[in-house]
Amino acid sequence: MASVALVSVLGPDRVGLVAAIAEHLFNIGVNLRDTTFAALGSGAEFVAICELPTGLEALEVEEGLKGLPELEGAEVRAVPYAFDPSPGPAGSITHRITISGGDQLGLVARLAEVFKQYDANIVRLEARKLSGAEGGLYVTRFAVFIPETLTNLCLATVSNTAGALGLDCEVEASSL
Repeated sequence: MASVALVSVLGPDRVGLVAAIAEHLFNIGVNLRDTTFAALGSGAEFVAICELPTGLEALEVEEGLKGLPELEGAEVRAVPYAFDPSPGPAGSITHRITISGGDQLGLVARLAEVFKQYDANIVRLEARKLSGAEGGLYVTRFAVFIPETLTNLCLATVSNTAGALGLDCEVEASSL
């Protein structure tokens, strides 16, 4: 079996960043598994679990990425991945929940506690303060796994928590 590495890049956001990383990894025979990318203010973060071809080491991947001009000024890291790269059942997304409204200190902490209370696993999380031109809202998106037997209670609690804070809550059941 091929070895697995975690590749992460944190640096200035620029056009073509993902293309440069993905092309380099493809050219050296790396297969991307779970991968995320996010612009974070004027910076950006790329993280991927990668299957390495036989004979390729994580350090070689890191050194190759550090040589890309698009990654100048970025922190690049590639290390062996010590966990099972295949997600278990709690890694599946059953619901996508969007909370929007005014910025609320502690909102993510409150909602994370609700999910914990109902044995729901946060698979992905995105929280963003939109610019004034975009309405100035604070938007938080959760992609979660909620056990079927606790779904109704969990979603009602999430909705009540958002409503008590004067926020809008949209829930979408995932078809994935």
